[in-house]
Amino acid sequence: MFKVLISRAAVVCGLAAAMVTGAPAVAAQAAYYNTYTDIASTPDTSCCTGAQGFAAGSTYLYSIKNHTNYDDTAVIYRINKNTGERVLMTNGTDSTSTNTWLGHGNDITIVDIDGQHHMFIVTMEASGAQLVRLRYDGTTYYHAGSYQLRLNGAVAAPSGISRVSVSGTTITFMFKSGRTVYNGSLPLRASSGTIDLNKAFDLQVDGALVNGATVPDLATFANQGFYYDAANQVLYNPLTKENRSIVLVYRNVSPATTGTAPAATDLSFRITSSKYSTFEIEGVGISDGKLYFSTNRANADGGYDGVHSFDGYVAG
Repeated sequence: MFKVLISRAAVVCGLAAAMVTGAPAVAAQAAYYNTYTDIASTPDTSCCTGAQGFAAGSTYLYSIKNHTNYDDTAVIYRINKNTGERVLMTNGTDSTSTNTWLGHGNDITIVDIDGQHHMFIVTMEASGAQLVRLRYDGTTYYHAGSYQLRLNGAVAAPSGISRVSVSGTTITFMFKSGRTVYNGSLPLRASSGTIDLNKAFDLQVDGALVNGATVPDLATFANQGFYYDAANQVLYNPLTKENRSIVLVYRNVSPATTGTAPAATDLSFRITSSKYSTFEIEGVGISDGKLYFSTNRANADGGYDGVHSFDGYVAG
């Protein structure tokens, strides 16, 4: 199933930048990361209360918030990963901060085309466009393309997207739905068209080790966006349930991989929050070796969505 509806707690503005600690680490030989640092809050604005897609660029982090349960309006935050400076990006089409193009806006990947920056965003819509391209310059973005996704001729609405490669003629992507990864490509400068998806491989979740041990109810965690580190052939797969979020890692995967990719047994990430009753990692990305992520976070006092980085981890 491509589209999964996940209930969102109502959220409100506010988040103090601070270091927050998850459950205490248990001694183990496996590399295990369970603390994080807040970079910035992503407060509610207009009608947009649900944190969705995320991407990490070389200097800035990008986080989508949308109109929860309606998917008819979205905004995009740009956050300086070094200073935490947050800007609500402007829709250059009408000079407002909102747009109506992104649907659920569940995941983002960044692609440069002819020296210009673009975001490709999966909408999870059953009709219309399943993929939208935005061109952006600084803090202003413009609609630049809409595409249909198909699997065996039927509409496909995957929840995740990650760039694999860019040539002089073609952009190659990985898409993810549930535990399955698909390959798809698009002419570099096309502003419309259809992308036919082809199954690549499945991701092991059941029986995966987190800090050297299995998680009994991991099969019931919700799937989110994902990130593929093409240079190192490593895939990061966040999973969430209530106040727990886990990121599983898959090494030596590529568009040519088939079968089931095993989760790494010696590297994992987990946050178990005592402060927030909802702690959902929505998306992840690597920039300068750090693993950044966005969250839906809430407790009895309200919502505290934000962008963050795992402490101590250096990819490579």
